[in-house]
Amino acid sequence: MLYNLINGISLGSVYAIIALGYTMVYGIAKMLNFAHGDVIMVGGYMAYCASAYMGLPAIPSILFSMLVCTLLGIVIERLAYKPLRDATSLAVLITAIGVSYFLQNAALLVWSSTPVFFPKLIDLPSIKIGYITISAASIITILICVVIMIALTLFTNKTKMGKAMRAVSEDKGAAQLMGINVNGTISLTFAIGSGLAAIAGVLMLSTSPLLMPTTGSMPGIKAFTAAVFGGIGSIPGAMLGGILLGVIETFSKAYISTALSDAIVFAVLIVVLLVKPTGLLGKKVSEKV
Repeated sequence: MLYNLINGISLGSVYAIIALGYTMVYGIAKMLNFAHGDVIMVGGYMAYCASAYMGLPAIPSILFSMLVCTLLGIVIERLAYKPLRDATSLAVLITAIGVSYFLQNAALLVWSSTPVFFPKLIDLPSIKIGYITISAASIITILICVVIMIALTLFTNKTKMGKAMRAVSEDKGAAQLMGINVNGTISLTFAIGSGLAAIAGVLMLSTSPLLMPTTGSMPGIKAFTAAVFGGIGSIPGAMLGGILLGVIETFSKAYISTALSDAIVFAVLIVVLLVKPTGLLGKKVSEKV
């Protein structure tokens, strides 16, 4: 049981890191970036190319992947979402789906549909706790998730740019009147979220090394589910939702059915939203009319 719990927390940590990108973009720009899952795939391919073709070691490969995904996030925001700043939610949603399919098909053209095996960038000895052997990748994934969570919380609460993000989240018009660069703040949010997606992609592929153009689709959907589960727009909520989702999925596969694990995850989400529509840590916001 302890083995499954640690694996569940490790899987949930990956979901949490991806969900942080969703929740930051939604919390500040009020946009659902459904192309976020495909940025994970791009990050995986960039780390793969850096390691397999350029011969870079683990850390530089991960940093290269983060750099490319960060720039990609900024480009996506500028070209696809910035022109729709005042558009309806439906227009933004359709655009996000279009960007998602564009990234998947671009990956198909470049790398084809043949899966590749991701190199073992996290190559450390396993840790033995009693009679249980835990992979180093699982422990590192959990630690990285905690560090990212703490860093983002401090960034949004203590830094000038973090406070600007919170101001834009509350009221874009008032923030602009106070001299805050709203467009720059939103671009930074996309950059941070996309950089986190690259980290999540590498961590996910360290345990499930099969890489293909559709690799990020299901993890992206599950991470969005985690963000909604914890309360979309809340950074602690994204982490809590991700970890709970990972634990539920792992225990469902271990004790109920592998085939039904995804159905159980989404069923739990439905039950939680019926009881608490804003998610576990979400807050109800009243709008003036």
